[in-house]
Amino acid sequence: MSTQTQMRSEILEIPAAIDALLSNGAGDMQKAADALRETNPAFFISVARGSSDHAATYFKYASELIAGVPVASVGPSIASIYDRRLKLSLAASLAISQSGKSPDIVRMAEMARAAGALSLALTNHRDSDLAQVSQHTLELHAGVEQSVAATKTFVTSVVSAVWLLAEWQQDADLLKALRALPAVLETATQQNWGALVEDLTDAQSLFCLGRGPAFALSNEAALKFKETCRLHAESYSSAEVLHGPVSIVGRGFPVLILSARDAAEASVAEVADRIAGKGANVFVTSDHAVTANRLPAVRTDHPLTDPIALIVSFYAMVEQVARARGINPDAPRHLKKVTETV
Repeated sequence: MSTQTQMRSEILEIPAAIDALLSNGAGDMQKAADALRETNPAFFISVARGSSDHAATYFKYASELIAGVPVASVGPSIASIYDRRLKLSLAASLAISQSGKSPDIVRMAEMARAAGALSLALTNHRDSDLAQVSQHTLELHAGVEQSVAATKTFVTSVVSAVWLLAEWQQDADLLKALRALPAVLETATQQNWGALVEDLTDAQSLFCLGRGPAFALSNEAALKFKETCRLHAESYSSAEVLHGPVSIVGRGFPVLILSARDAAEASVAEVADRIAGKGANVFVTSDHAVTANRLPAVRTDHPLTDPIALIVSFYAMVEQVARARGINPDAPRHLKKVTETV
């Protein structure tokens, strides 16, 4: 495949998309943060599917680490299929959908608001159905995304989610790290993960691992392998993988471990070395590893923004894996850009 894919073009646009988000989204973000301070929710629910649900998982860890407010993922079918109403008078609801079109996501967000939750939506389409039923809409400002595999909208969703928390909690260090992201992500797009590309060109299956906020990005990585490379991938917490799944690891089995520079890094690197000791081909984004292969990782000014740089470097790599396997990542088999479920 000699010409540049749409996916590759959009990955390279991520730093500019984050700059546009930070430049244009401040007003809406401040209003939503003010509403959170006023309501002081006891907990959040998240409403999302696919890549957006991985962004919601990242939000869960970030909320619990920054604000001490737990987040529960609620299945949209509770409202759309089962027609149940939850007790949400003490809650805030965060719905994440790139298109804002899927009827089940919209129905769940609508129910949450009717049940008394402060309803917030992250979407790339301000005029979408999801925006219409939400009290606060945080537009992603990602611009047009044509590739079926979401990259720009995923990263802008994650940045929007953690930005909301930073504004709510008035976390000066995190806000500073977010403002520095466009330049950092520019570097992240250029990292050389070629050794991993080579290892996965003929692979049949792999594990993707992470812990804490990086586990959310591991989930996204596993989805992208399946979606763009037709490569079976399973995501686990680096702690959970040792409770059973590690038994299928054999010599040469590929493992990708995304590690941020946070309190979990030492334990994640230890797991990487333990699995490498079983003969697996382990690649980890940490200098703490001894026997596992180290991947270059761009670090940011905050542990919570490190995983954002990691997923950008991952996207640049997975697009290369798809092409090396002779697959057009812009046209995943059986998929279309917007999936609407009831």
